[in-house]
Amino acid sequence: MAAAASPRSKQASTKPDAPTEFTRDQELLAYREMLLIRRFEEKAGQMYGMGLIGGFCHLYIGQEAVVVGMQMASREGDQVITGYRDHGHMLACGMDAKGVMAELTGRRGGLSKGKGGSMHMFSKEKHFYGGHGIVAAQVSLGTGLAFANHYRGNGNASMIYFGDGAANQGQVYESFNMAELWKLPAVYVIENNRYAMGTSVNRASAQQDFSKRGLSFNIPGEQVDGMDVRAVKAAAEKALTWAREGNGPYILEMQTYRYRGHSMSDPAKYRSKEEVQKMREEHDPIEQVRGRLLREKYATEDELKQIDARVRAVVAEAAEFATNDPEPDPSELWTDIVL
Repeated sequence: MAAAASPRSKQASTKPDAPTEFTRDQELLAYREMLLIRRFEEKAGQMYGMGLIGGFCHLYIGQEAVVVGMQMASREGDQVITGYRDHGHMLACGMDAKGVMAELTGRRGGLSKGKGGSMHMFSKEKHFYGGHGIVAAQVSLGTGLAFANHYRGNGNASMIYFGDGAANQGQVYESFNMAELWKLPAVYVIENNRYAMGTSVNRASAQQDFSKRGLSFNIPGEQVDGMDVRAVKAAAEKALTWAREGNGPYILEMQTYRYRGHSMSDPAKYRSKEEVQKMREEHDPIEQVRGRLLREKYATEDELKQIDARVRAVVAEAAEFATNDPEPDPSELWTDIVL
């Protein structure tokens, strides 16, 4: 009797591709997008210190190349869903900086009318489905988005972001199983920034190669230099193509690093200042692009300064709006509630 055919008719190459060279326009786009996230998050940190932002606030500084590279490989209609470190994802999806900042300060013009704060913002128009405060809750929801794409046959893919800490949650593996069983177009993006709330990966995870977390479900995965926007884009294109072609989910472990603490209340004393400084000096995602722009003579120092000035102006306008916009009317407490 002939052996049964493998349920997977196509095998993915999980060997990381060499970063593809960017054109001048791609380098400039990546530089602007990452710089906007960096300057926005720096301003958010300042405003939190001034008491203008309350509650929790998790900054994305250092991890900018991940979401920017992923978005450069995506197409209109692809969905994004993530956890609570979400401001960078919102900006990369094209959500208005003023609306994001106003939500952080709890103002009427915020993207969730000032009722969601840092961790709970959404934009159906931009296909951004949050911003979720419960660790790993977005993984099952993002798998549901992928199921909707599969059901509708629209060719879209769901990009589901979560961290190394969330990767140890049970609902992640339930989602993996369902996504592979039904061949859902889901790309699971594990942002491994090396520390969960305050515990290093090697103290919390028995398997520290997160790209292998889907092996028991036959889900391919690969490790990616998440500090190099070119490497991210190349891996994202491969993963999204795999998912769109009906082959099922794909896992990308983005090896990245956060410069700030887990949240604004975290002094990050579990790592040395030398470690953070070394990452900044040798692997900073924005400085890598800046260096290439100058070496390739794609831009001059003055032109890059002008880009930074324009980005700072956008962030300053957002901060001004978020400081002076009215707070929501108390009647908003009773809207958007499902009884």
